[in-house]
Amino acid sequence: MKPFAYDSPADAATAVRTVAGDPSAMYLGGGTNLVDHLKLGVARPGRIVDVTHLTSTEIVERDGGLSIGAGVRNSELAADPRVRSRYPVLASALLAGASGQLRNMATTGGNPLQRTRCVYFQDVTTACNKREPGSGCSAIGGYTRYHAILGASSECVATHPSDMAVALAALDASVRVLGPDGERTIPFTELHRLPGDSPEKDTVLEHGDLITAIDLPAPPGDRQRYRKVRDRASYAFALVSVAAVLSVDDGRIRDARLAFGGVAHKPWRAWQAEDTLRDAHVSEDVFRAAAEAELAQAEPLPGNEFKVPLLTRTLVAVLRELS
Repeated sequence: MKPFAYDSPADAATAVRTVAGDPSAMYLGGGTNLVDHLKLGVARPGRIVDVTHLTSTEIVERDGGLSIGAGVRNSELAADPRVRSRYPVLASALLAGASGQLRNMATTGGNPLQRTRCVYFQDVTTACNKREPGSGCSAIGGYTRYHAILGASSECVATHPSDMAVALAALDASVRVLGPDGERTIPFTELHRLPGDSPEKDTVLEHGDLITAIDLPAPPGDRQRYRKVRDRASYAFALVSVAAVLSVDDGRIRDARLAFGGVAHKPWRAWQAEDTLRDAHVSEDVFRAAAEAELAQAEPLPGNEFKVPLLTRTLVAVLRELS
C-alpha cells in the first residue's frame, strides 16, 4: 500500500477546499469500498480526508419526504420506521446489499459512489480504461457474466454495483452536494453517467465535490418492490435487479417508476417501460410489452445474453406482484 497523508478537517467546507486543491486527495466516509481499493492497488491517493464526522447522521422530515444525511449508515437507514413504511423499496434494496457488518459501516453519501466490481477493474495487472484511461477494456472478449447489456461503449462494459442506488433512481431522489463554488442539488438519475469515451468518470461530480445529503420526495406510489437476482443468496452483486414503484387504481396503472441494476454503467431508469405501463390496464401482456420496449436497445455480450430474458422475467414477476 502506498503511504498517504491523513487529514481530519474541522468542517465540511475545509474538507472540500482540501480535496479540491489536491488532485491526489480522496474522501473517507465509511471506507468499505476505499479500503478494498487501497489493498488492491486500484486507489493510490496521496491524501485521505476524513469526513465521517462532518456530514449529518440524521434522517429528518422535509417537504413531505425525508432528507437523509450523508453520514447515515446503511443499516440505520434500512431500519428507520419511516423508510420501512413509506419507502419499502429502499429498505429492501439496502438489506439486499453487502453484509450486516458492511451495512453498519457504509454511508448514505458513499454507497452510490462505490465503483464497479468488474474483475478487470480490480486486477491491476489487466488493461482497464476505467482504471487507466486508454489502456483498453479486458472485459470485451473476456469474462462478461456480470457486465452491461444497456448503455455500454467500446471503452467500457462495466456495471454499477449499488442496490441502494437503483431504489433511489426509482424514487426520484435528489442529491445535495457541497463543492468549491457552494451548494447545489442534482437529480439522482443525473448523478451517474454512461461510459462513453470517458469511463473513468463514474458521475458528474467534480473533484472535491462532497455529497452532504440525499432527499426523498413524498412517496411517488404506494406499491413498491425491490427484486434482486444473484448467483448466491447473500453477499453477491446483482446479475439483474428491479426497483418498482406503482400506483394502481381500479385495474389501471396510473403511474410507474422503474429502475434496473446489474445491467448498465449506472442505475438504469427504465423510462420507456414506464411510458408503456402508464395508463395501461393491468395484464401480463402489458408487463411483457414494457420489458420489450426497454430492452429493445439492449446489446448483450457473448456470455451475458441470458440477462435479457432474465430481466424480462424479473420485471414481469415484480409487476405481477404489485398489481
